[in-house]
Amino acid sequence: MQTAKTLRPLPWLLFGSRWLQLPLYVGLIVAQVVYVIQFMAELKHLIMEVSKFNETTIMLTVLGLIDVVMISNLLIMVIIGGYETFVSRLNLEGHPDEPEWLSHVNANVLKVKLATAIIGISSIHLLKTFINATNLDEKTMFWQVAIHITFLLSAVAIAAIDRIMLPATVAHMARE
Repeated sequence: MQTAKTLRPLPWLLFGSRWLQLPLYVGLIVAQVVYVIQFMAELKHLIMEVSKFNETTIMLTVLGLIDVVMISNLLIMVIIGGYETFVSRLNLEGHPDEPEWLSHVNANVLKVKLATAIIGISSIHLLKTFINATNLDEKTMFWQVAIHITFLLSAVAIAAIDRIMLPATVAHMARE
């Protein structure tokens, strides 16, 4: 059995400071609960008022539900991936519900996954804007498209940087 290495006081303090992130992740879990409540309220509203809605209103409401689910998925990635990467191991190896992506998560993978999720969320918002275009001005639509394109370019840049850094990371790990 391997014994834990005793750290000097300053390295122990620095390494132990990672646990300061725990309240942040707990706070994100609370935010997840808020999204579940919002989802249920919107779903109840859709079911109770469906006879009063036209097809466009139903589609916008369903896109709102999808948006809540995608944001919830983003929260899960940040909570689980961030905790596993920066705080402590979850030791889920072999568990039937272990997320596939968790086995190879690191800060770079998490950034790419988050960027992709943000693009998905932005896409839903953009689709809602286009469906509701008759009620919006061109300036609003222009800025939403511009922001979406910025998200796309940012994700491509993050993925490119990750890809460029990958050979250096693999070479560094081989030397260890």
